[in-house]
Amino acid sequence: MITVHVDPRLGAVLPASAVRTVAAAPVVLLDPSLPEPVAARFAADLGASPLPDDGSGPAGAVVLVAARDPQAPAGAELLEAVAVMDRLRSPGGCPWDAEQTHESLLRYLVEETYELYDALAAGDVEASREELGDVLLQVLFHARVAAEHEDGAAYDVDDVAAELVAKLVGRHPHVFAGSEDVVTASDQDRRWEELKATEKRRESVLDGVAQAQPAAALLAKYVSRTRRAGVPDDVLAALAVTDSPVARAVVAAAGPGGDPEGDLRAAAQEFADRVRAVEAAGAGDSGDPPRDAEFWRRAARQVDLVK
Repeated sequence: MITVHVDPRLGAVLPASAVRTVAAAPVVLLDPSLPEPVAARFAADLGASPLPDDGSGPAGAVVLVAARDPQAPAGAELLEAVAVMDRLRSPGGCPWDAEQTHESLLRYLVEETYELYDALAAGDVEASREELGDVLLQVLFHARVAAEHEDGAAYDVDDVAAELVAKLVGRHPHVFAGSEDVVTASDQDRRWEELKATEKRRESVLDGVAQAQPAAALLAKYVSRTRRAGVPDDVLAALAVTDSPVARAVVAAAGPGGDPEGDLRAAAQEFADRVRAVEAAGAGDSGDPPRDAEFWRRAARQVDLVK
């Protein structure tokens, strides 16, 4: 018998090099290692049957065996992730997963995004890889929930990916069509916003900004959008006049390449580090002193924070 390895991540797809061999085989047999959906598809399309328990078969028979192809295209594991999500959501899967809705999942989307932010900001490679997977899960989950809609608003993960591909190609004509010359990153920034405005038929350069993001990030995004639209700095300064000193600081920090949200997070972390340092210094006192005003003043002096 002839063994043909099939990568189950790619579904019921034969390797190109084995197509003629399988087509010429008198019998095609299915090894138990094949996942049930893949085996069922081969049975329907090729008339394949299960391999006998004793592993025997007629001369010239082909046995399809599950094995990962090291030459599989990048993204093969994404197909596996989609299949796992489908199984979890389908009858016989996970009861909790089956009950979720777009609304019930919103909190997890926010939580996982912040956890990814922390991992990337900390430069933690292992945590970043894990948290990216958790964010990917949210994409797969919402796409799977959407696929079940019956009111004409259904879409699936392929629709999501297809729209992303169309957007990336359409907004990079200098890469995929060779129809424009974009020399610098700032040129691309400006052109991206122009193409986006044309696609979405927006009336204002501020249309489409996510309102749910933190306030500092929201204000910084408004400043970034207006700057990308070509608003000169003197006009931008006039637009940014406000009675709030905090808002003025955010606008000032939102210059080209600025990240007020990141700056505020860094300041918050620095504050937290100082508080913990003071606590640690105070903990060195004998006994367990009450954390009253005098405790904090004495501990702060120990770390030269106050005189």
